[in-house]
Amino acid sequence: MRSTVSIRGQMTGAFIALIGLSHNVLANDGLPTTHMIASSVSNSLPLLELGAKGSLEKRKQCFNCHNQGLPVMTLVTARSRGFPVDSEHLKEQLQFTADFLSRNVQRYREGEGQNGQVDTAGYALWTLDHAGWKPDDTTAAVAEYLLIREKDHDYWEPDSNRPPSEQSLFTSTYLALRGLKVFGVPDQIERIDVRIERARQWLLTTAPQETEDLVFRLRALRLINASEEIVRQAARDLKMRQKDDGGWAQKEDMLSDAYATGTTLVSLHEAGGLATDDPIYRKGMAFLISAQLEDGSWHVVSRAKPFQTYFESGYPHGKDQFISIAAASWCTTALLLALPASAGSTE
Repeated sequence: MRSTVSIRGQMTGAFIALIGLSHNVLANDGLPTTHMIASSVSNSLPLLELGAKGSLEKRKQCFNCHNQGLPVMTLVTARSRGFPVDSEHLKEQLQFTADFLSRNVQRYREGEGQNGQVDTAGYALWTLDHAGWKPDDTTAAVAEYLLIREKDHDYWEPDSNRPPSEQSLFTSTYLALRGLKVFGVPDQIERIDVRIERARQWLLTTAPQETEDLVFRLRALRLINASEEIVRQAARDLKMRQKDDGGWAQKEDMLSDAYATGTTLVSLHEAGGLATDDPIYRKGMAFLISAQLEDGSWHVVSRAKPFQTYFESGYPHGKDQFISIAAASWCTTALLLALPASAGSTE
């Protein structure tokens, strides 16, 4: 790990420094060992908790994906690997998420949704499901909203243009489909099946462009039980975008960054079946560890035009903090997936 003013300018040097570390830290192939991965995770988790808590304190009525949904899912995964996590904080975050949805129940039933529309509702449901939340009347109402929303389309649209995380039709479509598959209730099943079939045709015939598209198309194809050959090809398309430094870029003409690399690794493992000991995955982890700063954070420069009131959550990097904490959540999850269940207990 390193401290740097310019990530782009020093990435190659950092990667070389990583490869040159002692043999008791790196494996024989020069890629990170379990100890190194666990250390990187341990350095990241306190900042994720800090940023999530800060958002909870300062945005008391609003759930947000980058500072709450993604960090909470990462913290749940970390707990499953034996890392110490503030359980009371997790409970508070989950109840806050459920309460946020319940305040909008009538709007969901009428198809109106809330700020952030499908992306916010979808990430909120994903967060609850990842933590083991049981379906209830509120989640059924959100599923109804997802059925009504864009009912004349074969896909779902984001409510804003905030690349990379809130601008892809594939991301919104995956989030909607996932919410329907997990939280749909029996009297919605027939309509859910119709929407899934329409989305299937769109997913099979629509070409992805940016890495975000490829990541969430792969997830969606796995979710709708597309054929193994189609899923394998989607995974191959994503693997082919790995750069020489081991990372992925948000767009082909950009440099590798933590957000694109973290989202890609998690998707390739969870939806594409890529083993975490595969050389592709291990090189991606080496890139992530080389890009992590000394304070445990990752810094990704925002491409989005701000429109919400700015606030400090406690995560570093100023006005880049929101995409950075989202990236850090994905990066930390990618590293966690490569660790055994008891990894955190030895830290």
